[in-house]
Amino acid sequence: MDTRPSGSSPPVLSSAAIALNRFGLGARPGDAPPTDPRGWITGQFARFDIRPAGFAALADAGALLDRYRDERQAARADAGDAATAKVAMQAGRRDFREEVQALYRAGVQARADAALATEAPFVERMVHFWSNHFCVSAENPRVTALAAAFERDAIRPHVLGRFSDMLLAVERHPAMLLYLNQAQSIGPGSPAAARAPDRRRGLNENLAREILELHTLGVRSGYTQADVTELARALTGWSVGPAAGFAFRPAQHEPGERTIMGRYYPQAGEAQARAALLDFAAAPATATHVATKVARHFAGDEPPSAMVERLARGFVASRGHLPTLYRALAASPEAWVPSPVKFKTPWEWTISALRGLGRRQVGAMQIAAFQTQLGQRVWRPGAPAGWDDVAASWAGSDALLRRVEVAQRLAAPLGDTADARTFAPRIMPAALSEATAQQIARSESPASAVALMLASPDFLRR
Repeated sequence: MDTRPSGSSPPVLSSAAIALNRFGLGARPGDAPPTDPRGWITGQFARFDIRPAGFAALADAGALLDRYRDERQAARADAGDAATAKVAMQAGRRDFREEVQALYRAGVQARADAALATEAPFVERMVHFWSNHFCVSAENPRVTALAAAFERDAIRPHVLGRFSDMLLAVERHPAMLLYLNQAQSIGPGSPAAARAPDRRRGLNENLAREILELHTLGVRSGYTQADVTELARALTGWSVGPAAGFAFRPAQHEPGERTIMGRYYPQAGEAQARAALLDFAAAPATATHVATKVARHFAGDEPPSAMVERLARGFVASRGHLPTLYRALAASPEAWVPSPVKFKTPWEWTISALRGLGRRQVGAMQIAAFQTQLGQRVWRPGAPAGWDDVAASWAGSDALLRRVEVAQRLAAPLGDTADARTFAPRIMPAALSEATAQQIARSESPASAVALMLASPDFLRR
């Protein structure tokens, strides 16, 4: 969907503007346009901060979950009667939810601060990309508490590593194990099932299905329901331990050998699912699935097939080495077409707007509330497939109206101190359309000019 006024033509983007806004997170007024845009992208690999201060300072979600569990057990044991126990547990549940929400908001602030302050905006963008690819959704308090830790501990350390390492870190993380109910999965032939045959907990296939369909091979890649079930059996025993760490519980593991996607897995225990995951990470179907999503993110909602094939070949040849994938991406001419190819998601728009206004920290601004208003709650896509990466999901009239409202809120505190006529060309170097420039110049006030710039078609697209 094109949001440009009738009769106007899209701007011709400079390579510098493409680097800053399509590959990066949006330009800042003081940033010099890169003279070597492709080198600017790959040069960031050495500057990426794996653990920024905001993420490092987050409260320990594992300790919070353990404390809540212990308090609930104590309330059951200490209360003199059932009514007293119920009141105590209700109070504990309320306090726990408040702490969880505070931790969630702090995590969102840390994520935004990292995006505003980073000197490696392309790499930071890829953190957001992989966090959405391997998404959890904060639908319950335990996953909400762990959402920021999931991105910090499973995604960020591996964004410049190998896909296989990220895959293992993601599937073993307690946020994923809880989100997709893997911690409850018990093999029907396991010792745990034999001890309690009438228990309702049994084999859960959620994680196995999403690994095959979303995380690795992709739909229509040849796997069957039998493959899903066998992978689910291999995954039994993968669970959450104390302090919300990974734990393998042998008593829950389904014994026996497995055949998944035509491959034989004789390994015992935890090693069985691990071997299968490493095979999936190296599969050509996974390379194509990943390459398609990367190409869609940078080269348009309908990714060019030649680009997908090229990225997939590089992924296979490098054995999933992500910096090699990124270099192939930066070298792809399809990602550098001089017209806007992507419509910014609410998260991308918020971060690029704040960067465009020169913000390097969010301060007292509540980014979580902004994202809720804009329709893209951080770490809560509502489904394992993550947030959509196509314009049709974000360019509706109601969604655009909400961006206009937020743009006005962002611009209002600036008063007369900001001159959009001056810094609009800086944050969109050689990419500001004549129509938008004229509208900015005719605005009734400096603040309204800034709001108009942030809501303009030029700024909404990358």
